[in-house]
Amino acid sequence: MTGSVLAGLAVGDFRDRVRRPVYAVTLLAAVGLGHLAVPDAGGHWTIMDVGGNRGVYNSAYVGAVTALAGALWLTFGGFYVVRSGIARDETTGVGQILAATPLRTSQYLLAKFLSNLLVLASMVGVLAVTALLMQLARGEDRAVDPAALAEPFLLLSLPLMAVTAAAALLFETVPLLRGGFGNVVWFVLAMVLAIGGQSASAPLDGLGVHRIARSMGAALEAQHGTADPGGFSLGLTKVDRPLGTFRWDGFDPSSGFLLGRLALVLAAFAVAVLPALWFGRFDPARGSGGAAALPEPAEVPEPAAVPTAAGAAGRLSGPDATEPAGARRTTARGALPRTEPRRAGAFGRLLAGEVRILVQGVSRWWWLVAAGLTVAGFVLPTDAVTGLLLPLVWLWPVLIWSRLGSQRVENGLEVLLGAYPSARRRLLAEWASGLVLTAVTGAAPLIRMLAAGDGAGTAGWLGGALFVPSLAMALGVVSRSHRLFQAVYLPLWWVLVNNVAAVDFMGAVRVDGSPAGPGPLLVGALSAVMLAVVFLVGAARRNVKG
Repeated sequence: MTGSVLAGLAVGDFRDRVRRPVYAVTLLAAVGLGHLAVPDAGGHWTIMDVGGNRGVYNSAYVGAVTALAGALWLTFGGFYVVRSGIARDETTGVGQILAATPLRTSQYLLAKFLSNLLVLASMVGVLAVTALLMQLARGEDRAVDPAALAEPFLLLSLPLMAVTAAAALLFETVPLLRGGFGNVVWFVLAMVLAIGGQSASAPLDGLGVHRIARSMGAALEAQHGTADPGGFSLGLTKVDRPLGTFRWDGFDPSSGFLLGRLALVLAAFAVAVLPALWFGRFDPARGSGGAAALPEPAEVPEPAAVPTAAGAAGRLSGPDATEPAGARRTTARGALPRTEPRRAGAFGRLLAGEVRILVQGVSRWWWLVAAGLTVAGFVLPTDAVTGLLLPLVWLWPVLIWSRLGSQRVENGLEVLLGAYPSARRRLLAEWASGLVLTAVTGAAPLIRMLAAGDGAGTAGWLGGALFVPSLAMALGVVSRSHRLFQAVYLPLWWVLVNNVAAVDFMGAVRVDGSPAGPGPLLVGALSAVMLAVVFLVGAARRNVKG
C-alpha cells in the first residue's frame, strides 16, 4: 500500500511539473545542446575535443558526447526546474492536507525525490532520442547500436540526475537555501562539480569523463600511432580548423566503475531522506525547515462609525470643514467622495512605484556591496573596469532582476493587477524599473568609458543595459517563475567571462581594445524582440481570461 501511495504522489507531481513552461524551455535548451554536441563535419564549434580530433558519428560516440553534454547542462539547469515541489505544496495548501495524513515525512520526501528524478530522467530520455536523430542526420555511420547509444545515458547521465534531484530537495528544506541565494549557491556548486568531476581523482569517478577520455585516447593512439597531443576537452569551444576523426566503439565499464555509479545513486537516496531529521512537513508547530510558522493575529482596531448623510453634509458645510484637493463634495444622497484622476506624470509615478516594488526587501548589505563595486569602478584601471568589473556589477543584481515579470504571479497579485486599465503601460514600467537598476549598478563603468572616449564600449554598455531587463521580463512572463532567468543568465554570464565573444551582450570581451561580441544594434534588436514577446504573451493571456 505504501509503495502505491509513493508512486501515486511521485507520478502526480511529475505530471504537474511537465506541463509547466519552465520544463519546456529547459528541455528545448537541452535538445539544442544535443545538436551542438554533434556539429557538422566542417563546423568550428565543438563540445568534445580529443587532441584536435573527434570520433566518427556512430552510436557509441554520439551517445557518449550527448550524454556528457546533457548531464552537464541538466545538472545545472534541471536543478531549477525541480526545486519547487515542496514550495508549491506549501503555497497551494496540498502540504497542509498531507500533513494531516498518516504519511511519514521520510515517505513524503522520497516521493518528492522520485518526482524530481522522473522529471530529469524524462529530459535524459529526450536527449537520447536527439542523439539517435543526430546520428542519422549526420550520416557518417547510420548503423544504429541501441545498447551502445543508451549505455552512456544510463551510466553517466542518470546517476548525476539522481544527485541533482536530491540536492534540489535538500535545498528546499534548508531555510537559508530555499530562496534565490540557494540558486546562486547551486550555480557555484555545479561549476565545481563540472570542473572537479572530470578529474581522475574525483570521488566515485565523478562525471565519468576520465573513463571516456582514457578510452578515446587509447583508440586515437591505436589508429594514428600517437597519443592525443592536445589533451581532452569537454565544453563548448571554438576550433581554428575542423577536427580530425577516429573511430571509437565505446568503452567496457569495469565492475569498480559500475559500483561507483550505484554508490552515487544510493548516496542521492540518502541525501533525499536526510531532511526528515528537521523537516517540519508543513506543521506550524515545527517552524524549522517546514512551512513558516503562522504569525500571531494582529489586533484589529475598532471600526470607526460611519457618518450619516446629514452629519456628513453638516461637517462639510461648517466653518471648519476642509475638502482635500482633487476630491468632489459628497452628494445629498451620501455618495463616497471621488478622486479626480491626475494624468500628468502618471507614467513617472508608475515607474517610481515599480522601482520601489522591485527593490523592496533588499538587504542593506546588498546595497553596501553594490556601493563598493561602484567605488571600485572609479579606482581600478580602465581595462580592468571594462573586462572584469562590468561583468561583476551586472551579476550582482541577478536575484533582483529575476523578479521581473514573475513576482506578481508568485505573490498572488495577478488577478488584482489584471484590473489595471493599461496593462501595456504597467508592463513597460516594470521593464523600465529593471532598466533603471541595470543603469544604476553599471554607472561607474559607463562613466569611465565616456571619460576615456570609448564610443564602442559605451554602445556595448547601452546594448547590455537593454538586454538584461528584456531577458528577465521575457523569461519571467513566459515561465511565470523567477528561476528560469537565473538558470539562463548565470551560465550565459559564465560563458561570457570565459571570453566567448559570441554571447558577449555587454561589450566586455575585447580584442585589441575593442568589443569583439555582437554589435549593439543586434543586441538592441534582440532586446526589442524579447520585449515584444512580453507584450504578446501578456495580451494573449488577457484574451484567454476575458
